[in-house]
Amino acid sequence: MGTSRYSCEFGAVAVALYHSSPGGTYASVAKDLGVNHGTLRMWVRDAGRAARLGAVEAIAMEEENRQLRARVRELGLEREILRRAAKYFAAGTCW
Repeated sequence: MGTSRYSCEFGAVAVALYHSSPGGTYASVAKDLGVNHGTLRMWVRDAGRAARLGAVEAIAMEEENRQLRARVRELGLEREILRRAAKYFAAGTCW
């Protein structure tokens, strides 16, 4: 495989330009930028896919955070129960 003629930054700017062009087609935006319309279409598709993966990761992270917060509450409750039990049993011992 050859090296890419365009930088990642150029591709990102091209995708942003395509999305900000109301009624703009791949061909018209690509012509303005001097790239092949297939290349622009591929960049837009890849950017959309990356955005969806980012959203899925964010949802998974939120779910994990929810589970971890519940676990922290559970462990805090267990610690409080053990603290009270230790205090109770320590008060009843005469050394």
